Amino acid sequence: MNGAPTLVWLRRDLRLADNPALQDALRRGGAVIPVYVDDDAEEGAWRPGAASRWWLHHSLAALDADLQARGSRLILRRGPALATLRALCAESGAAGVVWNRRYEPAVVQRDQRVKSALQTDGVQVASHNGALLAEPWEVSNRDGGPFRVFTPFWRQLMNSLRPAAPLPAPARIPAPPAWPRSAALADLGFLPEVIWYRGIEAAWQPGEGGAARRLAAFCATALDGYRDRRERPDLAGTSRLSPHLHFGEISPRQLWQAIGDAESARGLPAAEWRHGKFLAELIWREFAHHLLFHFPHTANEPLHAGFRAFPWREDAAQLAAWQRGRTGIALVDAGMRELWHTGWMHNRVRMVVASFLVKNLRIDWRHGARWFWDTLVDADLANNTLGWQWSAGCGADAAPYFRIFNPDTQARKFDPDGRYRDRWLDAAARARPPIVELAASRAAALAAWRDMRAASAPDSA
Repeated sequence: MNGAPTLVWLRRDLRLADNPALQDALRRGGAVIPVYVDDDAEEGAWRPGAASRWWLHHSLAALDADLQARGSRLILRRGPALATLRALCAESGAAGVVWNRRYEPAVVQRDQRVKSALQTDGVQVASHNGALLAEPWEVSNRDGGPFRVFTPFWRQLMNSLRPAAPLPAPARIPAPPAWPRSAALADLGFLPEVIWYRGIEAAWQPGEGGAARRLAAFCATALDGYRDRRERPDLAGTSRLSPHLHFGEISPRQLWQAIGDAESARGLPAAEWRHGKFLAELIWREFAHHLLFHFPHTANEPLHAGFRAFPWREDAAQLAAWQRGRTGIALVDAGMRELWHTGWMHNRVRMVVASFLVKNLRIDWRHGARWFWDTLVDADLANNTLGWQWSAGCGADAAPYFRIFNPDTQARKFDPDGRYRDRWLDAAARARPPIVELAASRAAALAAWRDMRAASAPDSA
């Protein structure tokens, strides 16, 4: 490229290590200009929620500090993406634009438009896989189509997957003679004017450094015993890496290597750690992206078309009680209060609160998906879609609709001493009567499911 600068368009890959797009730009030989474009209007109906925007603000600040330590900086602009990238190419003389791929439906369409237009302009464009262990189109069933059940997907991927070693972070990043204009991070408006996020702020350290520290702590203290302890919300048994993964502050290849190194160090053979529970959770994330890519309508519609006829209830008061942790069901309310305070919820409790909403209250799963989208710091469209459709019984590899979690039974099993509930519930919450009777609402949900089955032909898709 004769020394011309290259733009690195950063999105959900806010890190310097194991960043294929950044490495591509460095190999081209000229100056490297890292760019973040705020163009959430082009993300369709799924613009980042409030908790995600809080995280994004701090992650971008951390990335800029890491770049400056290497002689570079982060250029911030407000979109739309194509016009912004064209303007930056003109201002900087950049001859190439590189990025790591995303897989949300609206973003895929936007990226295709951007790539085509820039190529027409004569700009060299390249996109890379920086977010997944395998691209969604690289894994297919015996008929050459996408998987809809996790276990065969997992088996095929684990039998064939040999991730490359993660790429190191560069020691220096060549800067252009003059930097393009950049917006101030505060002017992008990611932080709300009302300071409601103190609990989230106390719980998390966004950025690549925070991700590395979280991973090191997990490998040192929680990986041994993860299979059993991960189910207990009263214990520190999970990795809590999901928001770092979502924002690309750490890559799945880095996790794969770190887990392998940790398990090998304690004498576990590769054949065993490769099939361990943590890596299965990582492959579940791959499965979520596989599904969203191949079935893009599922972000808004059930995969199983028969569920379009399900008789969901509209009850604004009960929905609000669920959102605010005021249902009178202890484990449900504890989970929703943990979510509101920290921007995160334990996965076992996520399943319980989701089951309660879609089955005991019989409120449409899309209301739950929207609330999680706005309040979770790890709100990821692929994971959110798969999780809610699994709970509702209408998606791939879904729990049968007639499988209805009893939150009281779940509490006795997974929070046996009540420590999790005690942490999040005050006396007033403990004294609140339930808004619904569990046995009766379960019976009503099953009756509605049978009516739907009778009213619609079996889904043969």
